[in-house]
Amino acid sequence: MAKQVSNTDYDLEKPLETKVGLRQGLPSYGDPHFSLFLRKVFIKALGYSEDALSRPIIGIVNTYSSFNPCHANIPPIIDAVKRGVQVNGGLAIDFPTISIHEAFSSPTSMYLRNLMSMDTEEMIKAQPCDAVILIGGCDKTTVAQLMGGISANKPILHIVTGPMMPGSHKGVRIGACTDCRNNWAKYRAGTIDIEDISAVNEELAPTTGTCGVMGTASTMACVLVALGMMPFAGATAPAVSSSRLRIAEQTGKNAVAACEQRDRLRPQNLLTKESFLNAITVLQAIGGSTNVVVHLMAIVGRHPKLAGTITIDTIDEIGRRTPLLVDLKPSGNNYMTDFHNSGGMLGLLLELKHLLYLDAMTVTGQTLRQELANATLPIVPRELSVIQPFSEPLCPASSLVVLRGNLAPGGAVMKASASKYKHLLQHTGRAVVFANSSDMAERIDDPDLEVTKDSVLVLQNIGPVGNPGMPESGMIPIPRKLGSQGVLDMIRLSDGRMSGTAGGTIVLHISPEAADPSSVLGIVQTGDIITCDVEKRLLQLNVSDEEISRRQEERVKELQGTDAPWLARDDMRGYRGLYMREVKQAQFGADFKFLTAEGPSAK
Repeated sequence: MAKQVSNTDYDLEKPLETKVGLRQGLPSYGDPHFSLFLRKVFIKALGYSEDALSRPIIGIVNTYSSFNPCHANIPPIIDAVKRGVQVNGGLAIDFPTISIHEAFSSPTSMYLRNLMSMDTEEMIKAQPCDAVILIGGCDKTTVAQLMGGISANKPILHIVTGPMMPGSHKGVRIGACTDCRNNWAKYRAGTIDIEDISAVNEELAPTTGTCGVMGTASTMACVLVALGMMPFAGATAPAVSSSRLRIAEQTGKNAVAACEQRDRLRPQNLLTKESFLNAITVLQAIGGSTNVVVHLMAIVGRHPKLAGTITIDTIDEIGRRTPLLVDLKPSGNNYMTDFHNSGGMLGLLLELKHLLYLDAMTVTGQTLRQELANATLPIVPRELSVIQPFSEPLCPASSLVVLRGNLAPGGAVMKASASKYKHLLQHTGRAVVFANSSDMAERIDDPDLEVTKDSVLVLQNIGPVGNPGMPESGMIPIPRKLGSQGVLDMIRLSDGRMSGTAGGTIVLHISPEAADPSSVLGIVQTGDIITCDVEKRLLQLNVSDEEISRRQEERVKELQGTDAPWLARDDMRGYRGLYMREVKQAQFGADFKFLTAEGPSAK
């Protein structure tokens, strides 16, 4: 607990060098003692006493919004966090930042991720907090908070809102959002009717919280634990459980303790390369969201000591030695509540122990080794656990893979474990190309579309610049005439993303994106032959180098004088203009150049 101060704050002979509590980050009035005096004037308008103001100040980032059902439980979480802070001698003060929800963000939530990171960074730096608790949940919020928190570099602790419970339809458990997509595909194919899909709609999200499968929100929650930023149970305890509130209270206690080791626990000191290698190991073992590949690259890019040391190839390398152990949708069959009841992240980390860097530090000030030694794993019968033993994996290795080739010189990502037809992992087929999302929407169900189950569906211009924010359109629907024949999966390629809750043999994040005049993806034509070979990590357009060069030169000429996004972005105003000019390609995390640790000159 910080030593109490009062009238000595205004002693003009005493320097304001101890930059803790209210003394840090003073407004520039020219007289720092007056700045502190005025700050106390206004904070006392809220009824704070000198005793309260003398204690470590724990900021609590509040991302509650009535547009964000994933965050509906934030008010009680804040109450529990405050309780943990204040019974342990700190002063808890909450403040708002942007809130982003997947279904209520136009054009996409990814378009707003970097804006939220800026908001988070600047509010942490602007306000006098000794440590900050970041409360988030929905896909992009925890990512933006960690990006901004690393850049601000004050001690940060995370708590997520937690997964929702599954619902039920006709005696079968269902839950957002893998079952959203599966049932919608059935409706499109005509195998269920309007009454069924309406009934399913009522049950897919029966409680507040994040999607109850291993989508992006759940994956990021697990990654935060692996990074050492959150308690083990923090990733899996249901949003509506009392456990979630006890975790929040513990986080408040941990935040006060972190103030005693503030320099050691600043994220740029706490998070090491080994921390991120642990996180990537967990990402592979849970069959995590492909979105998290982009997010991890953005997070690493904010760290001045680590930027450039971890790439998408690191994710592939770790995948080759890491088995898939967690049986959750979309790679498996179960839900986050099952993972929690099976021992959650503690159970998983114990299975992975020999692959982890156990001396990596956690936000408690202890190593991962110490945390694991002090934890107690509940006894769960093997047949009831969704965590497989290391010796009996669901998939021996490479849940997530990185592909390269002339079609993706900058790389592309696939969740191989979510493929429904494993023979598609080595496949050559004829391309059926859609120029953009509207073209796809207009033609995908055309009965005259020349497509077979062996075709390769290609969607262009949904990358970071081509369709701002890389929309989750990469899970191209199965053409209706094929779906009605029982086709459930095809190879699909794009420069965009897909929901972490989605499954299928889908190649994403192709770089350079199609909007880039130099892109090979941008010159693919219907009828071209494409090879995807996961074992060889190959994504190849079977067209000669000479023909590729000819098409690229022709395309550059065609784009001149048009309002193509790659060219028109220099004249765009507002946040969209900033986004379009500054966003980097997928393999670099789609962060803004000027926000990375390298700064505006980052290549």
